[in-house]
Amino acid sequence: MEKLHIRTQDPAVQSICATDPKLKQLISLIGDFEVPLRSDYLSSIVRSIIGQQISVSAASAIYTRLLDLLGGHITVDGLLVTSKEELREVGLTMRKAEYVKDLADKIVNRELDLRNIAAYDDDAILKQLTNVKGIGKWTAEMFLILSLGRQDVLAIDDVGIQRSAQWLYGVEKSERRQLLVEKSPQWMPYRSIVSHYLWEAIHLGFVQDFDSMEELIEARNRLP
Repeated sequence: MEKLHIRTQDPAVQSICATDPKLKQLISLIGDFEVPLRSDYLSSIVRSIIGQQISVSAASAIYTRLLDLLGGHITVDGLLVTSKEELREVGLTMRKAEYVKDLADKIVNRELDLRNIAAYDDDAILKQLTNVKGIGKWTAEMFLILSLGRQDVLAIDDVGIQRSAQWLYGVEKSERRQLLVEKSPQWMPYRSIVSHYLWEAIHLGFVQDFDSMEELIEARNRLP
């Protein structure tokens, strides 16, 4: 599995630290880590469509049943020959079944060039993906970050990123989206790396277990 390696000594990470003291604190606590990339582009997009507006566990269960239905691997041909009713039987809503079918149709008709998509720039990829029914800006941004490993994408409307930023900067929930809007230019051209660190703060339990960065640092300092 291809992985994105994020290291504190990378010039990109050092640049972020130099421009944002709060992020520097977070980065120093998290350190180096790896992010597995979703290199099967079709499966990645299908999984994102399935996961819209449902829990991670529910999405995982539906995805597993879909894999079983398609013989263990998601392919364009498999999606084309599978009926909407069959897709509904494994847990997709009718709307999501339509989205998955439209995705396969767009690939066959070459409106979505999934085979060569890594060669396009970010804007061209966003345009191609959001032309598919059910794929909005957030889903397309997740593809850029988590499948292609693009370096300068900030999904401002991602709830996890908003929640982590709210915790890190100590703002109200109503202010967190605007905070990201204002911070975004400061983090260019490494906004994806910022996104990964903000997500990692949740994965490690920092956001859930501590009321603030200061409380986390105090707890760490008390350790023997």
